[in-house]
Amino acid sequence: MDRRRFLSIAGAGLATVVGTKSFAGDDRPARLVFVHGRSQQGLDPNVLKASWLDTLRQGAAKNNRTLPPQLDVAFPFYGDKLDDFARKYEIPLMTDIQTKGAGVDTDFLNFQAEVAEQMRSKAGISDVEVQEQFGTNPTEKGPQNWAWVQAIIRAIDRNAGSVSQSFIEKFMRDVYLYTSQPGVQDAIDNLVAEKIDESPCVVVGHSLGTVVAYHILRTDRRALKVRAFVTVGSPLGIRAIRDRFRPIGFPAKTKAWYNAFDPRDVVALYPLDESNFPVNPSIENYASVLNATDNRHGIVGYLNDPQVAKHILDALGA
Repeated sequence: MDRRRFLSIAGAGLATVVGTKSFAGDDRPARLVFVHGRSQQGLDPNVLKASWLDTLRQGAAKNNRTLPPQLDVAFPFYGDKLDDFARKYEIPLMTDIQTKGAGVDTDFLNFQAEVAEQMRSKAGISDVEVQEQFGTNPTEKGPQNWAWVQAIIRAIDRNAGSVSQSFIEKFMRDVYLYTSQPGVQDAIDNLVAEKIDESPCVVVGHSLGTVVAYHILRTDRRALKVRAFVTVGSPLGIRAIRDRFRPIGFPAKTKAWYNAFDPRDVVALYPLDESNFPVNPSIENYASVLNATDNRHGIVGYLNDPQVAKHILDALGA
């Protein structure tokens, strides 16, 4: 079955919840759809869903509020599918090239170079700090040199103070897989789109999940009724990632878009504003999250933020 036909018939049953607002004359209850990021392979989606909900409850409690008692929550899980694709395509990471002598994927190297340079620039990492990681390497500097790109990533690791080289490389690989390799995008979109039906909903995406959810909401032809799209830790403002979805635009069937990030989260350093993600209507950005997770990027450090929780609860009508 092709993706267009799949999306035209996809839909999940409705659950009964209370205390929600109407959307464009539709008074059916809203459901909450969580779209996770990368590195979830092998985990139990039910446990992950419970963790996200518990964390959101913490954020709600900071506002002296609670979630609706019978809230319908969907947690489409694509972690194992993405991991299968990573194994299938065997795109070599920088460390694989260095330690195993794996071949260089030129397209992926160019993508890495663009993303790494934009991360480095926004994080305030100097050329001197990159040169320290490059050392006395006799090869020419530049985006076509994997050793130079690796030096940028190491400099981010050592000077941005939050994420590791391994995390950055695997994050880049998985975004590249989703946006460029045949069949990957459709397979993951189908898993997620099945849980975003035509009933009113609030979609919350994290990290790579914001990229997946954005693509679905932007291209889906069904009569979706998205009361709010809430993105946290989103890399969509990085030009190399954003440009893979040109022409960009505000999802037509989405009422509001709220983007929250920790300014120390190197994945989400670029706000989704007029400079980095120009759409109409504009996206509301919140740059004051203090994400307490080790890499400043974890979902726990986002959903327990009181302002993030408030926007989700307001959209649900709770």
